[in-house]
Amino acid sequence: MGKYARILYRDQIYSVEVTEQGLLTEQGEILPTEVVEWLPPAQGMMYALGLNYADHASELDFKPPERPLVFIKTHHTYTGHNSTTWRPDNIDYMHYECELVVVIGKTAKNINREHALDYVAGYTLCNDYAIRDYLENYYRPNLRVKNRVATTPVGPYIVDKEDIKDPMNLSLKTWINGELCQQGNTKDMIFDIAYLIEYLSHITTLQPGDMIATGTPKGLADVKVGDRVEVEIEQIGKLTNYIVSERAFWNKSH
Repeated sequence: MGKYARILYRDQIYSVEVTEQGLLTEQGEILPTEVVEWLPPAQGMMYALGLNYADHASELDFKPPERPLVFIKTHHTYTGHNSTTWRPDNIDYMHYECELVVVIGKTAKNINREHALDYVAGYTLCNDYAIRDYLENYYRPNLRVKNRVATTPVGPYIVDKEDIKDPMNLSLKTWINGELCQQGNTKDMIFDIAYLIEYLSHITTLQPGDMIATGTPKGLADVKVGDRVEVEIEQIGKLTNYIVSERAFWNKSH
């Protein structure tokens, strides 16, 4: 049981346990949190849910779905805690999405819901930014909406599933520059975690390190260059991200 992270320190990647004393490496060294770069704690495929909260569907003028609306995000979209995400030039609306993320712990194929949580390693959270300008038809999150480089902060760490008594009753909150903008609870999901694992495992094979991003409740707001965006889930943690311009991001990256 515990919290586990991936970090970059002095040009080397470490898998660490998050403790009160700091970040414990596999070699027994303690690293202070303020000197490391946080990396996404898992690197597998992300199966992301659209409109998995009825109140969120309503605020977007959609009917709640009768079956899960699932799209795929790949590892190049992930970024870590305290990182930057870029707002594309010439868009009108880009919003955050605070989401509970299920991390798969072992290969899952054709799993029934009563056994589904046995395949969970733990939980983390993500901020699944969306560029609303590019949405198509019935909530079709194409590449321009949801699959851009470094537009999905994930982390800071994975919390062992044994430490979360009831993942279907956790509060979610989002702040922009310290102002509370979004509140919800995982109990309001349309399709719960066990159902999603069953559903997905009958379509594909879930692998260790794969993630399921379970959707966001209502309470969206546009994010601007210069904003500090924090998403938090009870018992899981708080994930911080900073919005920069397209030019600033790519100039720094290259």
